[in-house]
Amino acid sequence: MKISRRSVTQGFGGLLCSTVTGLPAQAADQAVWTFDKLDSIGGLKPRVEGHPQAISTPWGKAIEFNGVDDALFFDQHPMAGFANFTFEAIFRPDGGDASQRWFHMAEVDPKTGMDSLPTGTQDPNPRFTFELRVVNQDQWYLDAFTSGPGYNKPLQFADKLHPIGHWYAVAQSYDGTAYRSFVDGVLQGEAPLVFKPQGPGHASVGTRINRLNYFRGAVMMARFTPRSLAPEEFVKVPTPVQPARGNRPRPPN
Repeated sequence: MKISRRSVTQGFGGLLCSTVTGLPAQAADQAVWTFDKLDSIGGLKPRVEGHPQAISTPWGKAIEFNGVDDALFFDQHPMAGFANFTFEAIFRPDGGDASQRWFHMAEVDPKTGMDSLPTGTQDPNPRFTFELRVVNQDQWYLDAFTSGPGYNKPLQFADKLHPIGHWYAVAQSYDGTAYRSFVDGVLQGEAPLVFKPQGPGHASVGTRINRLNYFRGAVMMARFTPRSLAPEEFVKVPTPVQPARGNRPRPPN
């Protein structure tokens, strides 16, 4: 199938494209992180660990992680202060470990200066994560998660399985009442939530902030919106999903 600039633009929900990669421009109240190079993402300079690599896709560049030691760290929590929210990403899972925490945002404790515990996953810090669970190395399901003062809610539905090695658009949202997760605009599940905005902090991509549960796959973009979007407003993968070229982890350099 020939992919035209018009089909790419329409595939991203009719949003105007801000770069030659075809990724969407941001509305006035949104932040967009485009993972097309390692020296600047979303106007921030990430700290790079391991050897994540920029790879080519039909729509431009993405950053690939080897599932062993590749990671990016940011001195910003892009959803700090949001009372309602939509957190979206376009990514490709390529197998790997059963549990992977591939996008983590956490509030920094003003008393300790810490954004996570040195070990484990039971931080007291308010946080968001996008996680995935790999099943038999050929399927996965989404785990969206948020935790903070008085709330701790995973959205994990093991019956909502998807094939490994394809590009997906995932989202989690909160409208003041319900917390929801989506894959390619399809509701995975929801739960009531009494959410409180999170404070300034940090973020990591490719691993949890304390370097647990590394991700094997690639990330193309993320978008952060301080309101609950309808599924028809979500970013979308603009063409039918394409299989990745092999699902073996790229060994660390």
